[in-house]
Amino acid sequence: MENNFKMNTDNKMDLKLIINSYLKHWKWFAVAIIIATVLAFFKIRYSIPEYNATAKIKIVEDNTKSSELSAFQDLDILSGGKNNVEDEIESIVSRSNFMQVVKRLGLNIKIETIGNVIDTEVYQSPYPFSLEFKSLDSVLYKQKGSFLIKIVSDTKIGFTESEDEPSKTIELDTTIHTEIGDIVISPKKDIINNYIGTKYRVTVLPIEDVAGIYKKKVNINQIGKKSSILNLSINSTNPEKGRDILNTLIMTYNDNAIANQKYLADKTSEFINNRISKIYSSLTEIDSTAENFMEGRGITDIASQSNLNMNISAQSEQELQATTVQLNIAESMVNSISNESGYGLIVSNLDNNAVQGTVGSYNQLAMQRKRLLESTGESHPDVIQLTQQMNSMKSNIVSNLKSVVSNYSVRANNLSKQLAKSNSRLYSTAGNSRALNEISRDQDNMAALYQYLIRKREEAQIKAASTSPKCEIIDAAYNPTKFPVSPKKPVILLAFLIIGMLVPFSVIYAKDLLDNKIHNKLDLEKLVGSTPVLAEIPSMGKNASLVKKNDRSVLAESFRILRTNIDYLIQSKTNGKKNNVIYVTSSVSGEGKTFLASNLALIFANTGKKVLLVGADIRNPKLYTFFDASEEKGNKRTKNTGLTEYLTSDIKIKDIVKSTVYGETELDIIYSGKIPPNPAELLMSSKMESLLKEVSETYDYVIVDTAPMVVVTDTLLISKYADQLLYVTRAGSTENKVIQHPIHLKEEGKISNLSFIVNDVPEADLGYGGKYGYGYGVNKKRWWHLFKK
Repeated sequence: MENNFKMNTDNKMDLKLIINSYLKHWKWFAVAIIIATVLAFFKIRYSIPEYNATAKIKIVEDNTKSSELSAFQDLDILSGGKNNVEDEIESIVSRSNFMQVVKRLGLNIKIETIGNVIDTEVYQSPYPFSLEFKSLDSVLYKQKGSFLIKIVSDTKIGFTESEDEPSKTIELDTTIHTEIGDIVISPKKDIINNYIGTKYRVTVLPIEDVAGIYKKKVNINQIGKKSSILNLSINSTNPEKGRDILNTLIMTYNDNAIANQKYLADKTSEFINNRISKIYSSLTEIDSTAENFMEGRGITDIASQSNLNMNISAQSEQELQATTVQLNIAESMVNSISNESGYGLIVSNLDNNAVQGTVGSYNQLAMQRKRLLESTGESHPDVIQLTQQMNSMKSNIVSNLKSVVSNYSVRANNLSKQLAKSNSRLYSTAGNSRALNEISRDQDNMAALYQYLIRKREEAQIKAASTSPKCEIIDAAYNPTKFPVSPKKPVILLAFLIIGMLVPFSVIYAKDLLDNKIHNKLDLEKLVGSTPVLAEIPSMGKNASLVKKNDRSVLAESFRILRTNIDYLIQSKTNGKKNNVIYVTSSVSGEGKTFLASNLALIFANTGKKVLLVGADIRNPKLYTFFDASEEKGNKRTKNTGLTEYLTSDIKIKDIVKSTVYGETELDIIYSGKIPPNPAELLMSSKMESLLKEVSETYDYVIVDTAPMVVVTDTLLISKYADQLLYVTRAGSTENKVIQHPIHLKEEGKISNLSFIVNDVPEADLGYGGKYGYGYGVNKKRWWHLFKK
C-alpha cells in the first residue's frame, strides 16, 4: 500500500485513493473517537475548575520623584519626573508584596476536603474546626508539612500525618504535637455534627514558596503603551479566592506606597528641623558680631571717605598695570631675539617709537634676504652683506630693549610704592566697610535660608498629612463570568478527538508505509506498467467455493469479468489459430491459482463451450480437492490416471480425460496423476507438446493449472506452449518485489502474453472495477433501511 502515498500529478485518482485507504478503516476511527470522547469526558469531569478574576487600576502620576523631598527641588538637589508605569508594574508584583498578601489571607495554610477522586479546597467556606498554631509566626511561616483530619464526633477527630499511617483518635481542644509544631484543633460546635465522617487535609507551606506560586499566576497588562491604566487578572480554583488575592494585592501596594511616603516625609521634616536649628544659631552669632564690630570701632558713615580713597587707588593701579604690561613685552622681546638663531621677522607690540623703527628696518632686511635666498645661496655676496647688517641691527635692538626694560622697571617700582600708600589710606577707611559688608551679607543669607526652610517644613508637613495612594481603583476585583475558564471543554474535547484520530491514522500510516504487499488491482497496475491486469477476485473467506451456472454472487461476477477480458485478449491475437491454451500460475504455492483455474474453467463451460482443465502442477496437485475428493486422498491417486501417467507411458489422451458434471456444468479434467521423482524432465517431454496441441484443436478452451514460477522451473519449461499466461497474485500475501520476476522474464523473451490477476481481495480494498461490477442484480439492504417499514 505504500504506493498509495506517492502523489502522481497525472493521476487524479491518487488523492481519492489516499483518502479511501483510510476510510476503509472507518471502524477503527469510530472506536478511537468514542474512546477519545470518553477520556475527554473523564478529563473534564475530574479536572479542578479554575475561575478568572480581574481588576482594573490607574497609576496616579507624581510630578516629583518624591513628593516629600520636593522641599529640595528648588535647590536642584533632586530632579522630578513622572512615574514609570513599567516600574510600577514590577513594584506591584514584587515578591515582598505577595508575601504580605499570603500572610493577610493565610494562603500558606490550605485546607482541602478529601473526595473519592479529587480533593476540593475549602476557602471562606464553613468547615467544622478551627486551627491554632502554637509556633511563632516567624517559625510557622517557614514550615512545610501536612496532616489529615477526620471528624469522628463533636468531641473527637481522627488525626494522622501520613495517608499510609493509621489515624489516631484525639480529643478536640487538646494540644497535638506535629513536625510543624504544636497545634490545637477546636470544634465549631454549631456545625460540627453536620460533618461527621468527612475527611480533611491541612497543608502548611513556607510563605516564600506560596508567594512565588501566586506571583506567577497574576498577570498585569498595560492597556496601551502610553496608558497608565492596568488590568490585573488571576485564575484560581475558587472565584472568591481570586478576587481576594487581587484586592489584597492592590491594597498592599497602596499601603506600602503610603507607608513609604510617610517615612520619607518624617525623614524630610527631621532633616529640615536639624538645619533650622543650626542656621538659627549661626544667625544669632552673626548679628552679635556685627553689633560688636560697629561699637568697637565707632563706625557711623564711612561711605564718603571710602569713595575718595578708592578713586586714588584705582588710578594708581591702572598706571601700574600699563607699565607692567610694557615691561613684560620688552622682556619677552629680549628673550625671543636672544634665543633666535635664524633671521626671522620680529614682532613688536612695545609702545616705544625708537624700538619700533629699528624693528621695522630689521624686518625689511629679513624679507629682502629671504627673497635673495630663493634665487641664490647663502654664500652669495649680497646675502652675506645683508646678514652682517641684520646681525648688527639685532644687537642694537637688543641693547635698546634692555634700556627700555630698565626704564619700565624703575617706573613700575615708583608706581607700586605710590599704590601701596593709597591702599594703606584706603584700608584704613574702607577695611571697616568691607568687613561690615561681609558681616551683613552673611546675615542676609542666613536670614533668607532660615525663612526658606521654615516655609518648606510647613509644605512637607502638609504633604505628609495628605499622602495619597499610588493607584486609583477603577474596577475592584470581580469575576467576568460565572463559568470556569479551565478546563476548556471545547479545547479538551477537540484535543482528545485530534489525538484519537491521530492514533489510528498513525498506525495505518505506519502499517501502509512498511507494507510491501499487493492489495488490489490498482496496486498491481502501478507495478506492472503496460502489462494488463485482467481482474481482481474478491475474498470470500470460508464461503469460497466453485461457481455454478446461475450463480449471481460477487465471486461469480468477478470470474465473468475475467472471462470477458480473456476473450478480448484471445480475439485480439488469433493469428490464424485458436489461441486458446491458457496457463494459470503464481509466484508461490497458496496464492489460489488452482482455485482460480478451476473456477475459470467452470465459468467458460457455463457458456456452453467445451472446456478442458489440465492439472499440470505435478509436484503439488490440488485439482482433486475441488472436483473429486472421493477418488483422491492426499497426494496419491487410487483409480484415475492423469498427466504423469500419460507422460511416462503409452496411454492415450482419452484415457486420462475425466468428464465431470459440477452442478449443471459439464467439464473435462485431466488430473495431475501420481507425483513423479523427476517432474521437470517429464514436462520437457515431446508428449507434453503433443498433448497441448491435440486438446487445443479439440476444445474451445484449455485451462492449464501449472506450478508456481518462482519456486520451480516447471511452468517456464512449458511456457512456450501457452497462448495466454495468467499470473495469479494474492492480496495481502504477494510481495511487490516478487512481481518483478515475471516482468523480467517477459522482458527477456522467456514468456509472452503475460497477464495478471489479483486474488482474495477484501471488499474494502476492491479497486474501481470490483465495487461497481460485482454483485450486479443482488439486492443488498443498507443498514439505514432497517428502520424503514
